[in-house]
Amino acid sequence: PQIQYRQEYVKLFEQRQSLLRKTVTTESVIKGNQAVFLVAGSGHATATTRGVNGLIVPRADSNTQNTATLVEWHDLVRKTGFNVFESQGDQRKIMQESSLGVLNRKIDQDILSSLSAATLTTGTAQTASLALVARAKTILGNNEVPMDGNISAVISPAFHNYLIQCKEFTNVNYINDKPFESMPIMFRWAGVNWIEHPNVVNKGTNNELCYMYHKDAIGHAANVGEIDTKIGYEEEQDYSFARATMFMGGKLLQNSGIVTMVHDGSAYVSS
Repeated sequence: PQIQYRQEYVKLFEQRQSLLRKTVTTESVIKGNQAVFLVAGSGHATATTRGVNGLIVPRADSNTQNTATLVEWHDLVRKTGFNVFESQGDQRKIMQESSLGVLNRKIDQDILSSLSAATLTTGTAQTASLALVARAKTILGNNEVPMDGNISAVISPAFHNYLIQCKEFTNVNYINDKPFESMPIMFRWAGVNWIEHPNVVNKGTNNELCYMYHKDAIGHAANVGEIDTKIGYEEEQDYSFARATMFMGGKLLQNSGIVTMVHDGSAYVSS
């Protein structure tokens, strides 16, 4: 009997694109290893009347500089000419796509690491509910974080699947979109942009770290042009390579704009 091998390869299940970079404040660095984000405002000042001497009391603005330090990150795949020749599928294309995916995952790891430095939480772990979402939004609201369309939440698959059991999430009396008809990477509900992420910290446990945050609370800097991808062939040693490189770094900018939603996702794991 003859064996036929399919030439078009089937992609391995893994995250291949950054899901979070659009939800934070980004900066492109032309030269150097640091990017400085300035957080400025009145410092919660209140209006004053004239003093007893008839003069208006002056004040200074609050200016805080936050530095994100860039680090070089790479992924290099190498295969000999014989490896490529003997293997099934387009091995050069596989190398390039897989190395790009590794770097995109690293972007999200940087952002999740910056989010983990925040200190405000919803308390002890619990399963997702309308009450948990309302608590997180209230904490942000009490901190004067504007509900201006730039609030995002990164959640685990378990968190999302608890939400879809809430009538306020699915009932047409509360929403316009039908969540069971399409499951996009990002969806909007309750004034928040929700991202179901496969790699939140402690996923599948009773201590999943999910976050609700404003775009101006996290900064992420990267080299101009962002991910640099190269693919080539070395004649002397007869090998092909694919390399993806990025210089990047994340930084917590405003602690008051991030709430950690400690979630119990342990009921939704494989047995």
